[in-house]
Amino acid sequence: MKVLLTGGTGYIGSHTAVVLSQLGHEVVLYDNLSNSRDAVLKTLAKITGRHFPLVRGDVRDTELLRNALASYGIDTVIHFAGLKAVGESVVKPIDYYANNVQGTISLLQAMQAQQVKTLVFSSSATVYGQPQYLPLDENHPTGATNPYGRSKLHIEEMLSDAASSDADWRIASLRYFNPVGAHESGLIGENPNGAPSNLMPYIAQVAAGQRSELRIFGNDYPTPDGTGVRDYIHVMDLAEGHAAALKFLNQASGWHAINLGTGKGCSVLEMVCAFKKASNRQVPYRVDTRRIGDVAACYANPTKAAELLNWKAKRTVDEMCASTWQFQQTVEIE
Repeated sequence: MKVLLTGGTGYIGSHTAVVLSQLGHEVVLYDNLSNSRDAVLKTLAKITGRHFPLVRGDVRDTELLRNALASYGIDTVIHFAGLKAVGESVVKPIDYYANNVQGTISLLQAMQAQQVKTLVFSSSATVYGQPQYLPLDENHPTGATNPYGRSKLHIEEMLSDAASSDADWRIASLRYFNPVGAHESGLIGENPNGAPSNLMPYIAQVAAGQRSELRIFGNDYPTPDGTGVRDYIHVMDLAEGHAAALKFLNQASGWHAINLGTGKGCSVLEMVCAFKKASNRQVPYRVDTRRIGDVAACYANPTKAAELLNWKAKRTVDEMCASTWQFQQTVEIE
């Protein structure tokens, strides 16, 4: 299969590229490098022994996307490209709708023009909004509480409409919970440009002495230790979930929403303790006020993924922390 990964040099995209390549797929990366580095291409080649072509461009460039689909004979797309920080989305909602929603419209137009109608979309558990019950299954009402989540939800609705209009579309919206961890080689992991917006890379940078302390946003939630509880999933489990989704779409038309999570919640303080154990380093922190749009607890019911994709998360929180620390030490050396 020839697969185009938008946002392919990013955190989840790069790990998925490794998994797909090892399964024998031909992978082409498409990225504007706004939150990644083209140096990852050499690293991916080192891990897999294969070259990954990169088309450098914005996902809103419909013509460039169409040319990429045609030039490489692409038959399937995995759409990772987009802005992804909840807090930033509250401050810059227009940017989020432009990049995420407009970018997906651009991609769909390019795919339709080239008659490429198999798509795996990088969605988010934020589409559920404030949980009415836990664990969250795909039948839970949607209702995002921040612009990032609303952009993902609007995209899902567009994809559902597209699939309803044309039986040739095969679309899976994978609702991620909280991806963390790194490849077992320690060569690729989450290494954002600028200050991390996600918990794990921030903890890693504090443990490495690159930042003075971790800010914990709220310790007065109705959770066992007062800090937010999330379903942290190892990025390699997540990448394998994408490969499973591609296999599923070979024999399933229409639009499908599927959770990718472990089904277990872990609090911020529990993650800090696990990382201290993995790194044998201290992780100083201070408690700040809650962030607008955050929820107290959010974790998955992953039953549907097991049934449809024959997929289940396998890696533990300890493995997530150990692999992150291994990667962080590689970053330090660089």
